[in-house]
Amino acid sequence: MSENCTHDCSSCGQDCSSRAIPKEKLNQFSNVKKVIGIVSGKGGVGKSLVTSLLASHINKKGFKTAILDADITGPSIPKAFGLKEKAMGNGAGILTVNSKNGIEVMSINLLLDDETQPVVWRGPVIAGTVKQFWTDVIWNDVDYMFVDMPPGTGDVPLTVFQSLPIDGIIIVTSPQELVSMIVEKAIHMADIMNIPVLGMVENMSYAVCPDCGKHINIFGESHAAEIASRFGIPLLAQLPINPDVAKHCDNGTIEDVEVDEIVGVVDKVLSI
Repeated sequence: MSENCTHDCSSCGQDCSSRAIPKEKLNQFSNVKKVIGIVSGKGGVGKSLVTSLLASHINKKGFKTAILDADITGPSIPKAFGLKEKAMGNGAGILTVNSKNGIEVMSINLLLDDETQPVVWRGPVIAGTVKQFWTDVIWNDVDYMFVDMPPGTGDVPLTVFQSLPIDGIIIVTSPQELVSMIVEKAIHMADIMNIPVLGMVENMSYAVCPDCGKHINIFGESHAAEIASRFGIPLLAQLPINPDVAKHCDNGTIEDVEVDEIVGVVDKVLSI
């Protein structure tokens, strides 16, 4: 932002991070009320798991939910929901593929002939595809849409923050100190883009001993509460390592899982 910024982007020629960019328009046959981004500073911490659990739990409460899988090069949402059907289209737009409980999903893997086919595209093409998932797909009266974003602070998160009407983000982390440091980058990016941070979720926080019930910190002491406190955001949940949940993801039956620890995150989303 220029030191002489007047906050009137219409009369400014500067290309800065605070520049107001018009949001992309939904397909004329779509209706989406709330959009929540699920983000992290790095991969492998469980964004897709948190996305799937939130969509499933809120759907079970009677709200219409949807997932826009913005992780174009590493999509995993269709696998978690056991979706094999390919997305089709008509003259009005691209039709979503629905889970067994009616969650609307759009992912690049629903458009590829072979789900193992790699997407070898450059950033602008990937970002354009994410925009099309918003503009060209028909989303039917969705109460809560969850955007499963790729890790980091690159093209796709920037595109989503600038182009979609994000109501807030949830940051997913894990206990390692390295991950915690990278999470701060995601928090700072949200601040720069004026996106509300609804809170943090720490995944793989601990394991429960099957014999004595003791919590074991597999990845060391958690720093999530410390980081959340430092930035004034709530730590919404600490999810344990649970082989049963992993099995459901592998089997495509994530909707059959009940995870009590996710309740605080669900309540936060429903409060916005």
